[in-house]
Amino acid sequence: MTATAAPTSAPGLPVVLLHSSMSSRSQWSALMAAHGADHHFIAHHHFIALDLLGYGKAPFPPPDTHATFSLAHEADAVLAALATHLPADAPFHLIGHSYGGATALRLARLHPQRVRSLAVFEPVAFHLLEESDAGRQEVARVIAAIEAAATPEDAARVFLDYWNGAGAFDALPAPLRERFAAQVAKVRLDFVALLGEAATLRDMAAITAPALVLSGRDGPASTRAVATRLASALPNARSAQTPGGHMAPITHAAEVNRAFIAFLAAQA
Repeated sequence: MTATAAPTSAPGLPVVLLHSSMSSRSQWSALMAAHGADHHFIAHHHFIALDLLGYGKAPFPPPDTHATFSLAHEADAVLAALATHLPADAPFHLIGHSYGGATALRLARLHPQRVRSLAVFEPVAFHLLEESDAGRQEVARVIAAIEAAATPEDAARVFLDYWNGAGAFDALPAPLRERFAAQVAKVRLDFVALLGEAATLRDMAAITAPALVLSGRDGPASTRAVATRLASALPNARSAQTPGGHMAPITHAAEVNRAFIAFLAAQA
């Protein structure tokens, strides 16, 4: 697992960035390039963007973990990667989007002494929804369609179109379609991890650090439901909506990054 960081000599607490499925650390390039609302904050903090397992330059999870792949595997890999940049007990601010947001929730819950603040955009923590919840049932149908897909390309189409709208996958240039199709195997493991996570909404009370829960005005019902319930369950959280849908940290980066930076600056 690799990371990019800038500036390394900054005096403030590090800010760790976790990306979504079918993405990489590069999704945070605009944030790290000081395109946020508070350049003073950017200049005084060390940003670390990680590739989650199976994405970017990070290794794919070992075969012996596939049947029981979990957010524990993902979170442990994040901590191992951070150990090459930070002392073992060093505190940091944590930002996560989608699958990275779900991973961030586990880290914040189990390592409260290190995670000083938490900001997430539509974490796909579907385990927080009851099985009877319409949002969870919606996701179950998406997962079933991915599993039933005849080819990796068909599976990637289901995944991308769910998060970005019908026709999104076919509108991409061929090289991107091929790249996303090649990542379907990890997406399947991501869903195994998410639905196998045992933490409940009640467990979220353990996250007492200041928290920000963002969602897109046009996001799918499933992640908007997670965001709403999560914001109510966290004892020290506020919530807000931004323009765009689930992929707003990429499609509406300026607005989302402005919200992240304003929240982080308030913690300084």
